Amino acid sequence: MSGLTTGPQQSPIPASPALSRIGAVPGEGVDAAVASHYGDPVREQRLLVEGLASVDLSHRGVVTVTGPDRLRWLHSMTTQHLSELAPGQSTEALVLSPKGHIEHALHVVDDGATTWLTVEPGSAPALVTWLDSMRFMLDVQVADRTQEYAVIGEPVGRPGADGEPPTWVDSWPTLGPDTAAYAGADPHPGAGRAWREVLVPRTALAAQLEGRELAGMWAAEALRVAAWRPRVGFETDHRTLVHEVDWLRTAVHLHKGCYRGQETVARVHNLGRPPRRLVFLHLDGSGHVLPQVGSSVVREDRPIGQLTSVARHQELGPIALAIIKRSVPVADVLTVISDGGSIAAAPTVIVDP
Repeated sequence: MSGLTTGPQQSPIPASPALSRIGAVPGEGVDAAVASHYGDPVREQRLLVEGLASVDLSHRGVVTVTGPDRLRWLHSMTTQHLSELAPGQSTEALVLSPKGHIEHALHVVDDGATTWLTVEPGSAPALVTWLDSMRFMLDVQVADRTQEYAVIGEPVGRPGADGEPPTWVDSWPTLGPDTAAYAGADPHPGAGRAWREVLVPRTALAAQLEGRELAGMWAAEALRVAAWRPRVGFETDHRTLVHEVDWLRTAVHLHKGCYRGQETVARVHNLGRPPRRLVFLHLDGSGHVLPQVGSSVVREDRPIGQLTSVARHQELGPIALAIIKRSVPVADVLTVISDGGSIAAAPTVIVDP
């Protein structure tokens, strides 16, 4: 389930054929339309690490933008430099509010005629509505293609070859050409995580998944959390700034032209630090029960933040991401309050206060 917010309202998504597999357990919250696991989440996680499994992400939204003005138009409204995006090249961009708060995260790949965007489950209708309102006189067409196309996640770092479906490759945590890092870890824990999203016609989804080893969202999310990778609706709420979750490193170009929310991005980057910060937590696993997302994080009995994502990692054990106040001392052991009990949490700094 999502963390800081309840997440966007889901648009109707066809049931995934993978949920009919023996042992498949549906996910929760915004991930309910796909499998949490297929009976053995620890094994599935190992297969993902070894590059031997795929993840059904058919609940993600798919939006297309066509027309000769599409790239410079998207460039003008988002945080990323898109006007010169080459066919087959991947990047990610954020849509911000006028005050600089994160609204959408776009996984972007262009095939030379169409710009493909994949977004969080249920958020495609809102994104399309907003994009349509911003078209004015430019020659662009926007469409929600979620009913026609589905996404398959793969632990692979290469783009699609000629003739293959549109494929978005995750660059996290590699710094972009004109951006900044708020996490100082070297090496970054996400450096070895290869990931891509392959877009396939939804009518071909069952055939694409048949015969593959599949890992569920439980396994995929554990690797995401271990890589300190933020996710909209989990690590973000209505007031999240990109600096708070270290998202400048891959999704923001600091010296491109104006876009909505740019003033806030520049001001915080140039003049100070964000009011909150993302932190990685090693949780005490002696109780054998994971705390709920949204659980309060406290220091000396005073609330200082909340859990945004929780996972059980095959090697690290119970882990989590949390958003806490910037002023919290970095060396403090924190406590998570969940279902009336308390769980010790050892923090690792992500965003340096």
